[in-house]
Amino acid sequence: MNLTDKSDIFLSVIQANKGIIYRVANSYCSNAEDRKDLVQEIIVQLWKSFDNYTDQYKYSTWIYRIALNVAISSYRKENRKKHISNPLSEDILHIVDAGVADGTEENIGFLHQFISDLKELDRALMLLYLEEKTYKEMAGIMGISETNVATKIGRIKNILKQKFSIIK
Repeated sequence: MNLTDKSDIFLSVIQANKGIIYRVANSYCSNAEDRKDLVQEIIVQLWKSFDNYTDQYKYSTWIYRIALNVAISSYRKENRKKHISNPLSEDILHIVDAGVADGTEENIGFLHQFISDLKELDRALMLLYLEEKTYKEMAGIMGISETNVATKIGRIKNILKQKFSIIK
């Protein structure tokens, strides 16, 4: 395949899945400029990895996996520099259903804070959970077993429930 064909295919894949890239960036960066930088870095890493893509996974799974790896690496690098954590963007909280929070602004704010306090890998799992990914999809994206996904999601839910019970 020539470079033009490869570029065209890559651009169409990115266009079709750009929401994934932006959701991941919004989850790991609160600052607009940092989000732009992270989106750019994710796209660069996707391009570098494009030749290695196999149709074993859907494009969306492949993109999630790379985007989360880049975001987590970037987050860790920034954390070492700043020694503070970046909270989740308000954008991700719009997909929280009423079963997780009762819809009040106060509860959404608490949920926002509680999720931002999670370890970066747990935060990635919550992003995928809130995106309504199956455990199988999450396992493929995160590179862990479905059983491990289920266990971690259960533990994260318990942590969030405990935190909510303390404030009520």
